[in-house]
Amino acid sequence: MSHPAQTPLPTPALHSTRHPAAIADLSTLELAQILAERLAIGPQDWHQLKANRKARSLEQAATALVYLLKQQPDEALPRLRQAVGWLDRSLSAPPCPTHGHSQTAQTDTP
Repeated sequence: MSHPAQTPLPTPALHSTRHPAAIADLSTLELAQILAERLAIGPQDWHQLKANRKARSLEQAATALVYLLKQQPDEALPRLRQAVGWLDRSLSAPPCPTHGHSQTAQTDTP
C-alpha cells in the first residue's frame, strides 16, 4: 500500500519578534494544553459545532496530544481514533444531551 505524499507542516518561529518571549518560555505540554483549551467545544457552541467534522477532530486530536505529552498513551489512543472517525466520516454527532434524551451517558473530559 503506498502512502500519500505528505505536505510538511508549517513551523512557526517561536523566537521571532512576532511572538512574545513568554510563549517561547512555555513547555511543550503547556502549549498543547493551551491549544486543547482553545479547540475545546464549550456548551455555548455545542449546537453550532456538534456535527462540524473539522472542529470535532481538532478537539479530539489536541486532547490526545496533551495525553501523549503526559505519557498517557492509553488515554490518547481513543481520542486519536475519534479524531480519525470524524475525518473519515465513520462517526456522526450524538443527539443533544439536553433535548429530551437520557442524562445517563458519561461525558469524556481530560
